[in-house]
Amino acid sequence: MHTPEPQTNLANTVLKRAKLSPERTALVFEGESQTYGEFAKRIRQQACLLRDNGVSVGDRVGFLGFNQPAFLETLFAANAIGAIFVPLNFRLTGKELNFIINDAGIHTLVCDVALRPTIDEVRETLCCRNYFSADSEADGWRYLLGERANAEELETVVPVQVHDVALIMYTSGTTGLPKGAMLTHGNIMWNNINASFTFGASRDDVNLTVAPLFHIGGLNVITLHSFTLGAKLILMRQFDPGEVLAAFTEHKVTHMFGAPAMFLFMSQHPDFAATDFSHIDTLVCGAAPPPESLLTLYDSLGVNFCQGYGLTETAPFGSFLTPEWALKKLGSAGLPPIYNELRIVDDNNQVVAQGERGEICIKGPNIMKGYWNRPEATAEAIDSGGWFHSGDVGYLDEDGFLFICDRLKDMVISGGENVYPAEVESVLFKHNAIAEVAVIGLADEKWGEAVTAVAALNEGASLSLEELREFAAKHLAKYKIPLRLHIVDALPRNPAGKVLKFVLKEELSE
Repeated sequence: MHTPEPQTNLANTVLKRAKLSPERTALVFEGESQTYGEFAKRIRQQACLLRDNGVSVGDRVGFLGFNQPAFLETLFAANAIGAIFVPLNFRLTGKELNFIINDAGIHTLVCDVALRPTIDEVRETLCCRNYFSADSEADGWRYLLGERANAEELETVVPVQVHDVALIMYTSGTTGLPKGAMLTHGNIMWNNINASFTFGASRDDVNLTVAPLFHIGGLNVITLHSFTLGAKLILMRQFDPGEVLAAFTEHKVTHMFGAPAMFLFMSQHPDFAATDFSHIDTLVCGAAPPPESLLTLYDSLGVNFCQGYGLTETAPFGSFLTPEWALKKLGSAGLPPIYNELRIVDDNNQVVAQGERGEICIKGPNIMKGYWNRPEATAEAIDSGGWFHSGDVGYLDEDGFLFICDRLKDMVISGGENVYPAEVESVLFKHNAIAEVAVIGLADEKWGEAVTAVAALNEGASLSLEELREFAAKHLAKYKIPLRLHIVDALPRNPAGKVLKFVLKEELSE
């Protein structure tokens, strides 16, 4: 029987990179940098620490905390011994984390200082056998960095198959209980191959990661790929628009991934006009369709501001709009990368005509293995032909470029007509009074659902429903124009930047 090569293991990628270029800078975090050689040593030591504390092949190792080197070191250390890494959402409550930790069956949990109280609240009901504190000593917690410093270095990485699970990433759970997407070593590898051919990335890139690492966009659009390349990664604990703009200038950043809300808040910051964008190669925008005004603004700075589309289940690349098409196909999510296929289907899973709206389906070696412990959900999401059904609505234009319309579940049916909120939001966002806006459907006796705009206004601005309707009437069919307007201080968002429309519906339906 042929033994699989250990190079397949995600951990082996970064460890081999460290052998090839040990003196290159791997990571910069809060003023401290570590070389690839130093990074690899910490990974090998932590791998031994985990192994010596009972973590075996296939066991799950979790991390709960803000962005920091220990997140990445734990990921690679777990994979190095054949274990599965489970990143946890730091915005969740103890009750929500209790469900995910026990659903995943996490053996060992690493947690940072800010989140330890959340775990302590529910610790008696958790299945974990080991609890490590990532960044400081604490009663009832073992100190990761202290114990790791005294550990031996793992010599040999555990060989794995490409279809073995590397990560379980829980979907954001905007509706219902979150599901764990099983991403294999092969999924990550093929995603990064697609990224290489799409970005034209090099080892001299300076990549900035500020999106949460527990989210697939933060982890695998640029971050893991950076280590494959041997490039430099600037890691920020959490998003602050002014600090990101300062980092652009200080570190001569070339690439960054962010959600539309991040780029919007950066553009509204007082330092935006004075920021040096000259080193930026590409800003990748994902997690939600960006308004066209945002695309145009960054393009005016001479920056490649490119929209991508993907999901946790696709690891994440589904499509990407390369720079030469950014303005010609304004608003498009681009074409599928070289090793992906993409199609639009109707309710009967039949391919629809060009320009017709339907569900976006993706096929390729980056599609997840399935949902952890959810065979029914897996069968529902991945059809017999291997196509992953995204739950997103879109269409392909005459050149095969993808345009995202909305989530199937977010579609508003008003007077029997389908209204896609993203289309209405794109128009309303152009109103001078509006800082951010979401469109939802609320129950209405006459129309079934009323198209409802929920807006946060710019400072000092005011807006009435009549003014909004008059503005929208210039751009939208009558049935798409909002019948209601609610003004809020800010829209509720998950850490990926997606507006939590179910929260708005719950609050405004009361």
